[in-house]
Amino acid sequence: MDAKNPLDTVKAAAGTAVRKAAEMLEHKVPGVPGSTTPPLEEPTEPQGPLPPKADQDGPQTRTPTGAETGAPKTTVGPQGEWLTTSDGVRLHDTDHSLKAGERGPTLLQDHHLREKITHFDHERIPERVVHARGSGAHGVFVGYGTGSSVCKAAFLAEGTQTPVFVRFSTVLGSRGSADTVRDTRGFATKFYTQEGTFDLVGNNMPVFFIQDGIKFPDIVHAAKPHPDREIPQAQSAHDTFWDFVSLHTEAQHHTLWNMSDRGIPRSFRMMEGFGVHTFRLTNAAGETSLVKFHWKPKLGVHSLTWEEAQLLGGLDPDFHRRDLADAIEAGAHPQWELGVQVFPDTPEQTFEGVDLLDPTKIVPEELAPVQPIGQMTLNANPVNFFAETEQVAFHVGHVVPGIDVTDDPLMQARLFSYVDTQLTRLGGPNFNQIPINRPHAPVNDMLRDGFHQDGVHGGAAPYRPNSLDGGNPFDADADNGAFIEAPVRIPESSKVRAAPASFDDHFSQARLFWASMSPVERQHIVRAYTFELGKCYEQVIKERQLRALAEIDADLCEQVATGLGLPAPSATLPPTEATPSPALSQVGSRWPVDGRMVGIVVDADDPDSLADLSSLRSAVFGAGMVPLVIAAHGGQVAGDIPVQRTFATGRSVEVDALLLAACPAPAPDALPSRDEKAGAAGGPGGSPVDPRVRLLVEECYRHAKAIGAWGGGVDALRAGGCTAGDVGVVVGDSGSAVLDEVLGLLASHRAWERFPA
Repeated sequence: MDAKNPLDTVKAAAGTAVRKAAEMLEHKVPGVPGSTTPPLEEPTEPQGPLPPKADQDGPQTRTPTGAETGAPKTTVGPQGEWLTTSDGVRLHDTDHSLKAGERGPTLLQDHHLREKITHFDHERIPERVVHARGSGAHGVFVGYGTGSSVCKAAFLAEGTQTPVFVRFSTVLGSRGSADTVRDTRGFATKFYTQEGTFDLVGNNMPVFFIQDGIKFPDIVHAAKPHPDREIPQAQSAHDTFWDFVSLHTEAQHHTLWNMSDRGIPRSFRMMEGFGVHTFRLTNAAGETSLVKFHWKPKLGVHSLTWEEAQLLGGLDPDFHRRDLADAIEAGAHPQWELGVQVFPDTPEQTFEGVDLLDPTKIVPEELAPVQPIGQMTLNANPVNFFAETEQVAFHVGHVVPGIDVTDDPLMQARLFSYVDTQLTRLGGPNFNQIPINRPHAPVNDMLRDGFHQDGVHGGAAPYRPNSLDGGNPFDADADNGAFIEAPVRIPESSKVRAAPASFDDHFSQARLFWASMSPVERQHIVRAYTFELGKCYEQVIKERQLRALAEIDADLCEQVATGLGLPAPSATLPPTEATPSPALSQVGSRWPVDGRMVGIVVDADDPDSLADLSSLRSAVFGAGMVPLVIAAHGGQVAGDIPVQRTFATGRSVEVDALLLAACPAPAPDALPSRDEKAGAAGGPGGSPVDPRVRLLVEECYRHAKAIGAWGGGVDALRAGGCTAGDVGVVVGDSGSAVLDEVLGLLASHRAWERFPA
């Protein structure tokens, strides 16, 4: 089917165009903290808990064994208007401990104090060893039916709607680290199918550092902060990481992806996702195929510039988390298409010379096109971050009939590791009974007791076979939806600690990736290597990594070596020709602009800059984007339009495009002693424009963003060193005319032609 014309059922699940237009017409600016506007004074009239915000949703109210309760989702939240203990006893005071007199010692008998403090002392659970920093959202997946030829899984059938929960994450950082660090991102999707839970636990890169899971503790230890100082946090720019990857050259392909713009995505909404491993699918006829899973974002694959990523690390370390939540709240629901690359299930398990069991290799899409099989829409934010995003537990072994694992040695280790880690994090073996993890299929597992057992199991015989419970539960067969492993023949062999010879090729696919990059992307890769290796202390580690780069590409090695002040070594392996794969480049396509942020600079003292502000904001909303009005101070302009950012609080990294409606003079707070940004080049003295506005223009220009100006804004444009003839700079007679052209520029994400490589 044509992936650009999804089924009517897909449209219904994602929300109709009419509904979306209606939402946009409400002019909802995301970021509102609660579901109602708070009063100025403290409320005194008792009332029940407020409902969730319109953009929020929670886990379905299922029993621990998967049955629908039919109860509203709010029944698992706080109840009633009165403060109580955890057992429901109403309390009259939670601000004062029970004392022996007003100035006396606190009494041990204060059961409320002890309960409150004890619970607080145990609020935190161990964070994930990797992927600790995460963000989640609820949504729905709708099957196209096109996957039925290779997979009998029911959730892929045409029009079938399946609830999902997705968690995005960084790999290396702790829970408190920044979002925009250079790192691989996790992309984990929990499908609550009627045949059981299916977890597609992948990354935003299709390959991994290592080929065998036994090395996973080693690569993580190498990439994590140094054990003596616990620094650097969420960074690969240090000696232990580069020591490992330069010694384990199988890591070079993934490292190159990490050093590319893929390592600093613009948004979770603009990330591809990959299952990394090869899976085995079985169709209704019992025929098997090998596949690789791909998530393709509707908005295309885009990234931050390195300077933006660094600025955001200080200005807004929650940038990706905020972007995802704000987009959903604003009605710009992120969408991805799920696709598969399909390969014959041959005994060799190879395709076009690529070993399909090697997780450091890809199959270029030009050799095996990605075939779309369904669409996912994220349409609701969590109600409670801890209960949902933090407690969600994924497992590679959560598969359903029609989907099976393969003998990929990294995948095999993950099958053990993911369950094992939940035992510590979530306090025992019953983590699947936490509401966000509860299956939507009936559960009768004969597993009993343990920490946090929420099921109340009847019967006398939790074993098979039995007669005391009438034989229940019974074994199912294929006709009754049982999961049956594919009967794969294993060739006779000896037990060995070894890898096949095909795993020895560590550089050909890194050459393929480099050859597929556009000139500007290559420049970014060179800069990333130079920066990261420049942070290493030991010269021998830099030299060893340069040897690896020499095997990938002589020019790449030469440029990085020059930046490090070291000689470039020569390759030792025979050169091989790499055919570029256009699908690997992020540059050169056009994409929807949904959810983009458009900054609009106005001057409250210039009526001309406010004349068509209302209609301009409506046009931005109508295009599926979010406007940010920027002025010298807070409050409202043009009657009732809120100022969302001031010159003091706004920064270029928040916006995808900048519109200048005015040339505001330096505001009273444009003083370097009060706001360092006011010390931008040129200084405030005698400047025709507030220096922070000039900085906005300069940064947006430097980051290759679209910039538009009209009226007095043209003077602000000039003050920032831009002219109408510059690439990606639009000057017009009105805001609406300028916006039309800026929309066209935004579809390419950035005006890279501004800085030819």
